[in-house]
Amino acid sequence: MGTFEQPERPRFFSGPALLLTLLVVLFGLFSIRLWYLQIYKNEFYLNRAQDNRTRQSTMFSPRGIIRDRDGLLLAENAPAYALALVREDCPDIPGTLDQISIWTETPREEIQKSFELGRQRVKPFDEQVIVSNISFDLVAMLEAKHHDWPGLAIVVRPKRFYTYGSTLAHILGYVARANEEELLNDPSLQLGDDVGKQGIELVLEQKLRGSKGLEEFEVDASGRILSSRVLSQPVKGDDVNLSISLPLQEAATKILENKAAALVVMDAKTGQIVVQVSLPTYDPNDFVVGISHSKWNDLLEDPLHPLQNRPVQSSYPPGSVFKLVVAGLALDSGIMTPSSTIFCSGQYTLGKRSFRCWRRGGHGTVALTKSLVESCDVYYYQVGEKLGVNAISNYAIQCGFGAKTNVELPHERSGNMPTPEWKLKRFGERWQGGETLNFAIGQGYTLATPLQVARFIAALANGGLLLRPTLLLEKADVIGELPMTTGTRKYILDSMVATVENERGTARILRRPGLRIGGKTGTSQVVKLMDKYEKKATKEIPYKYRDHAWMASFVEKDDNCYVVVAMIEHGGGGGAEAGPVVGAMIDLLFPVEVGPKPEVL
Repeated sequence: MGTFEQPERPRFFSGPALLLTLLVVLFGLFSIRLWYLQIYKNEFYLNRAQDNRTRQSTMFSPRGIIRDRDGLLLAENAPAYALALVREDCPDIPGTLDQISIWTETPREEIQKSFELGRQRVKPFDEQVIVSNISFDLVAMLEAKHHDWPGLAIVVRPKRFYTYGSTLAHILGYVARANEEELLNDPSLQLGDDVGKQGIELVLEQKLRGSKGLEEFEVDASGRILSSRVLSQPVKGDDVNLSISLPLQEAATKILENKAAALVVMDAKTGQIVVQVSLPTYDPNDFVVGISHSKWNDLLEDPLHPLQNRPVQSSYPPGSVFKLVVAGLALDSGIMTPSSTIFCSGQYTLGKRSFRCWRRGGHGTVALTKSLVESCDVYYYQVGEKLGVNAISNYAIQCGFGAKTNVELPHERSGNMPTPEWKLKRFGERWQGGETLNFAIGQGYTLATPLQVARFIAALANGGLLLRPTLLLEKADVIGELPMTTGTRKYILDSMVATVENERGTARILRRPGLRIGGKTGTSQVVKLMDKYEKKATKEIPYKYRDHAWMASFVEKDDNCYVVVAMIEHGGGGGAEAGPVVGAMIDLLFPVEVGPKPEVL
């Protein structure tokens, strides 16, 4: 039997040759990789290495200070601590976020949302703010446990503080943490930044904010800081001085205590707002630190709406205050003269409806001055019918009604001066003759804000100039003039003075020796009362059915002239309820001078 012989294997595939070939291939691959890393990607990895050795940190700029007209501090900055996370230094991000939730008593979902929001905006090795405001006790505890929680950092930044809290809440507004939309629309904002949300803080955000600085740190492999240098200094926001007088603002707030009300005191010549009160109010400091869900719900569900800035965001029927406008138009149009009379029997009939005067027995024969002094409704029913709705609406708009004043506050209402076209578009209904009568006495669809009323009274008193009211310590812009002739304007002013000085004047409660004071009361009906409430006293009528009470006035002495307007929601009669408030403010503006004490012999 033959022997099978294996063919001889080529020497190329022998063990040593194969090993040598593999070594050559591996050497070639390593050489190519080395060239790729050290030559081709040299600049990239050099920058990465530099980034690992140096880190940058934002230097936060203090927000501009807000003061009153005399330099008293209203809004300042205090040091605050934020809890931040450096993702690349944190080996257990989920566990760390869990612990942050426990420490700060913040729902885990909110912590996660904050983390997710920032991870797309914060660069590697930068501090990402997770919780904006933490207590000093927590800061001390974290400093003690720093090595147990790598990646956590304490960031010091300025925090807004409102020295007088609720007294100026509706003027100053507040700052709070920037939301997603604000972060998206403003590249200069970082996660955890505070921005103006309401009031002056919102309107003057760019002026007050300032700009951040940048600091660079050199760190070792453990993240310890070896050295630092400032790349750019932070720039503080601009300071702002308001026209508000803090002592008068505090006093006015006490006068209106326990009322739902608005009060405006304006310098008639400059347009500066000296006092602007809206009650009830709230504490803006609650928003700075992050308002709790329970407090927020309490504010939203409060039937008196404390978040509403009544002087600019609430519009009401102006009631008989609007008769000043209609009287001006009646004179300027020639429909009435100062001596023209109308007889008031206590009611006026139009078609099948009777429109009553507030004085049931009527005012008898009424001329123009008496119509304002005693606020006769029947007089204005008939004048309004002669003038027509369109003429009244157009004239009122020229007097500054039906449009925003453009004061430095957000969300201002424009009020409403109705027309037949407006009603048809709004309700799909035709205008009725009786609605013109209601319009003429400031009722029905007629709406005005307290600040609009104050601007109109200021224009009457300052020579006819319609000013843009301002909360800043500067002279307001002139945006127009009253449509009244000089003679008509002076006649209206004199009639307002007579309303205070006359024994039957509805504003006689404002009479003060040594001062020239003019006033006009207004009582605006909320609903048509049921018969069972017709003869009841205000306190016996359910709160929601009571009329709103207005008092609009000006007061002059020497070169000083101020406008004081008060509106009390569901207060009842203007003279009885709003009158004492305005009178108290006049006493504060022009205190009675007390002579020197007699010498003791």
